Amino acid sequence: MQPRPAAPTSGWKLRFLPLLRWLPLVNRDTLRADLVAGVAGAVIVLPQGVAFATLAGMPPEYGLYAAMVPAIVAALFGSSWHLVSGPTNIISIFVFASVSPLAEPGTEDYIRLVLTLTFLSGVMQLAMGLARMGTLVNFISHTVVISFTAGAACLIFAAQLKNFFGLDIARGASFYDTWYEFFAKLGEINPYVAAVGVATLVSGIASRRFFPGFPYMITAMIAGSLFAAGINALYGTLTTQILTLGALPGSLPALSGPDFSPDTIRKMLPVALAVTILALTEAVSIARAIAVKSGQRVDGNQEFVGQGLSNVAGSFFSAYASSGSFNRSGLNYEAGARTPFAAVFSALALIVILLLVAPLAEHLPLAVMAAILFMVAYGLIDFTHLSAIARTSGQELGVMLVTFFAALFADLEFAIYAGVLLSLVLYLTRTSRPLILDVKPDPSPDSYHYTADSGLPDCPQLKMMRVNGSIFFGAVDHVQRSLQEIDEISPQQKHVLIVASGINFVDIAGAEMLAQEARRRKAMGGGLYFYRLKDAVRTLLVKGGYMREIGEECVFPVKVRAVGVIYPRLDPEVCRHCTLRIFAECHAALPNGEPVKPAPVAGS
Repeated sequence: MQPRPAAPTSGWKLRFLPLLRWLPLVNRDTLRADLVAGVAGAVIVLPQGVAFATLAGMPPEYGLYAAMVPAIVAALFGSSWHLVSGPTNIISIFVFASVSPLAEPGTEDYIRLVLTLTFLSGVMQLAMGLARMGTLVNFISHTVVISFTAGAACLIFAAQLKNFFGLDIARGASFYDTWYEFFAKLGEINPYVAAVGVATLVSGIASRRFFPGFPYMITAMIAGSLFAAGINALYGTLTTQILTLGALPGSLPALSGPDFSPDTIRKMLPVALAVTILALTEAVSIARAIAVKSGQRVDGNQEFVGQGLSNVAGSFFSAYASSGSFNRSGLNYEAGARTPFAAVFSALALIVILLLVAPLAEHLPLAVMAAILFMVAYGLIDFTHLSAIARTSGQELGVMLVTFFAALFADLEFAIYAGVLLSLVLYLTRTSRPLILDVKPDPSPDSYHYTADSGLPDCPQLKMMRVNGSIFFGAVDHVQRSLQEIDEISPQQKHVLIVASGINFVDIAGAEMLAQEARRRKAMGGGLYFYRLKDAVRTLLVKGGYMREIGEECVFPVKVRAVGVIYPRLDPEVCRHCTLRIFAECHAALPNGEPVKPAPVAGS
C-alpha cells in the first residue's frame, strides 16, 4: 500500500484541486515509475484509440485525441491515482448507435453532434459531482452493466461484419437487418478481405495466448497489415479490393466547438443523460476496483467532477465522450504507476508516437480493424457472471434478458433505462415484503434470544414474530396484513410481540401503521410490544408522538425478558386451561398470581 500524504486543511482546496492530496508524494522515483507506466499506456492506446473511433463512427484520429486532453484533465481533477480516461468500447458503440440515426457517421454534421453530446455529458457529470451525487451510480446494478455490455458486444460483432468479410451492408442498419443482409449476401464474401481478417484474428489470439505481456492489438495490427500487403503484392489491389483506413493527421488535436443551437441540444440531451450514467458507472467502478488493490480511497463525487471537466475540455479539443478504461487503468497500475502523472505522461507520449506513426495508418486494412474489434467485443462478454446470474436468481435473469435484448433490438439508451428501472422495481418489490418469521424464546436458561426453530408451539394468547426489513410506505400493507391475519387464524392471540432487531428503518407511514395497530390491539384487550427496537426507529416514534400510542412500557430493550413483563397481562382463565405452557412463567403461576396446578395428562 502506498503512503498517503496529509490532506490539506482547507476542504474547498481539496475539492477543486485534488492534486494537493498526492502532489507532496512526487519525487524522482515516482516520476521515473510514472514515465515508464505512461509510455506503456501510450503504446496500448494507439491501436485502441483508432479502433474505438472507428467503432464510434468518428474519424480515427478522434479516438487518439480523446486519450490526450481528456486523460490529462481527468487525472488532475479526479480522485483515483491510477484511473486512465479516454475512449472506451462501450461509450464508442453507444455514441454510434445513438447518433448515427441523426447524421451520416464521419461527416461534419455527425462530428458536430458528437462534440455537442460530449459537452452536454461533461456538464451533467460536473453538475452531479458538485451536487455530491456520486452515490447514484450504486443504483445501476451489476447485472444491468454486464448484460448491457454483452448486448453492446453483439452490436460490435454485427457492425463489423461488412468490414471483416468485404460485404456491402448498409451503414447504421439494425442488428436484425445487418444479420439478414449478411446471410443474404454470403455468396458475395470477398475471400481476400476475409483472409486478412482471419489472419489478424489468429495472430491476435496467438499473441494473447503465448505472449500475454505484449499488447496483442499491436501484434494483430502488424501481422494483419503485412498479410494484406503480401496478398496485394501477389494478386494486385484491383483483384483483392482490400480497403484501408487512410492516413492519420500527424498533428495535435485541433480546436473544435460543440453546436449550441436549441434544436441540437434538444436532440442530444436524452442521449447525453444516458452517456453520463454509463460513463460515470464505468469510471467509478474501475477506480474502485483498482483502489481495492492499491489501498487508496476513491471519492466518487470527485471522480464525477474529474470526468465532467475532462469531457467539457475534450469537446473543445476534438475529442468525443471519454470515460475510465479498465484495460489501460489496469495496465497503469500493474506497470508501477505511483501518481496521476502517469496518465499525463501517457497522453504526452501518445502525441509523440502519433507524430511518428501517423503516415503508416494509410496502409491499415479495414478488415484488420474489424478483426481487432471482434476480439474487443468477445472480451466484453463476461460469460462467468452471465451464467452465474442465470443459475442463481430468476429476477436477476429477467433483468439480464430485458437489458440484453433491449440493447440488441431497441437501442442502447433504452436498454440502460429499462435495466435500471426493472432493477429498481424488483428491488422495491423485495423490500416491500420484509421477511416475517414466527419465533419463540430460546429454551436455553441464560439466553435472551428468540429463535424460529425452537420446535415449540404458539402461545394461545401471545404471538411472537420477527420482522426482518424496513417498515416504509411500500411495506406497510404487507406488515399490516400479516398482523391482521393473526386475528383470523387465532382470535385469542390479542397480544403481539415484535422482535425488532431486524427493522433498520421506519418512515411516517410505517409509524402511523404501528400506532394504529397498537390502538387496535389495546381496544381488543391486548397489546403491541417491541423487543430490541433500534435507536433510530425509537427516536422517530418518539418525535412523531407515535410512542404515546404504543406506550413506553411496551418497548423492551436488549437483555430484558419481555415475556416475563407481558405474562401478567394475559387472561388467566385461558392460561388455566392451557396445556402447552411454553414459557417458564407458565409453570410458576397464572398471570393473576394464582398457583398453577399440574398440567393434565393427555388421555386421563
